[in-house]
Amino acid sequence: MPAPGPGPNPRRGPSRPTPPYPRAGLSRPTAPNPRPEVADLPLYRAGRPAGDDELKLSSNENPFPPLPGVMERAAAALGRVNRYPDAGINDLYDALAGTTGLPADRFAAGTGSVAVLFHLVSAFCGPDDEVVMPWRSFEAYPIAIASAGATAVPVPLRADATHDLDAMAAAVTERTRAVLVCTPNNPTGPVVRQTDLDRLVASVPDDVLVVVDEAYVEFVRHVNAATGLSLLAAGRQNVVVLRTFSKAFGLAGLRVGYAISTPAVAEAIRKVTPPFSVTDLAQAAAVASLESADELEERVEAVVAQRSLLVDGLRAQGWDLPDAQGNFVWLPLGGDAVPFAEAMHPIAVRPFAGEGVRISVGSTEAVDRLLEASAWWRTGR
Repeated sequence: MPAPGPGPNPRRGPSRPTPPYPRAGLSRPTAPNPRPEVADLPLYRAGRPAGDDELKLSSNENPFPPLPGVMERAAAALGRVNRYPDAGINDLYDALAGTTGLPADRFAAGTGSVAVLFHLVSAFCGPDDEVVMPWRSFEAYPIAIASAGATAVPVPLRADATHDLDAMAAAVTERTRAVLVCTPNNPTGPVVRQTDLDRLVASVPDDVLVVVDEAYVEFVRHVNAATGLSLLAAGRQNVVVLRTFSKAFGLAGLRVGYAISTPAVAEAIRKVTPPFSVTDLAQAAAVASLESADELEERVEAVVAQRSLLVDGLRAQGWDLPDAQGNFVWLPLGGDAVPFAEAMHPIAVRPFAGEGVRISVGSTEAVDRLLEASAWWRTGR
């Protein structure tokens, strides 16, 4: 019997099979290629900038500066940027626990709620899975779904720009892993009612996630508006709530958002979130923002008041627009969306070609100038 060979070199690892290239009639690609689903993805389109930030009504940003304490806390964190952030995001989770009354293990943070959505989808969805979503809704939804290799199942909104939750429930199949609900819906504005959300959650299988995107929840004034927290409080294990510090809290540039769910779902999201994603700067600013609840309420009420002025002004000009419960309004202009947006210059608004225009609520001066420009367009230019 021949003596055994020396075996794999422990420093080099086991030998690898010879690559299949070249084979007869085949050659290697001339450049690296992404997965087909990635190659077909659209790029996320951010709101167009304006020469004057005050006239930028295209990105649903908060027109107010950071809340009290934010700059000081962020400046202190800036002094140690040579160190890695707290990977456990402990101070922020503790602050959120104190604000909501929920345990810290029910939160999972990331660089904005959109990043948390990407991590959530990648943790629970893959090839051959489906995700039901409303459409038109947040344009990052189909990108997040496709980047995980899953298939988006868009369900059209109703004529009044609200979710058709019955149709969304009917679209659930054995391949469905998640249903996305955006309330208030971005970019159209209406909310989902609590009774309708309760019915949806009751109608889907227990292993299907219902993701309630509440990025604009602080601006909601509808008395029957849904909140996913009530379902979590009732013990639903398949509900995930997404929230952000980008909108009402005015921290869009620092990128911090979070999910609220069961400990098991939150842990899965944390596992697929890249380490050190949320900087100490962002964590400190978010904690300071949570400590300024009174000032936050005043600013939100100011935005809501400006929203009412914008809605009333547009309707007085004869525009037909749906209920607005975020910090923006929606003009369903169809083919006129892009020409209207171009005509608003130097004011920047957000057109969705062939569908409509989203207009963020800005300062009093910005709203006044927008109404002047929209009146000019409405009366025949």
